[in-house]
Amino acid sequence: MFGVIERGFGDGSTTEFMRVTTGKVVEGKVVVEGDPLPEGAVVTILARDADETFEVPPELEAELLESIAQADRGETISADELLERLRRIP
Repeated sequence: MFGVIERGFGDGSTTEFMRVTTGKVVEGKVVVEGDPLPEGAVVTILARDADETFEVPPELEAELLESIAQADRGETISADELLERLRRIP
């Protein structure tokens, strides 16, 4: 998976490309799944707690389950279309 982050620096804006990947801790080290990261890459790691849970109201749970079902059926949009839709939000 790849993502794009846009950052402004006062004198204009630059675009930085970021790679999103998953991995697993093995013997105290993170082993990345898929293509390896380049040597010297700076990474930020977010880890979820194994026992962490959350609750949502029944209406939101139904909406989330329907969204998952739509994705499973391939009813998705491209990243470009998503970004265009987000740009139109006031």
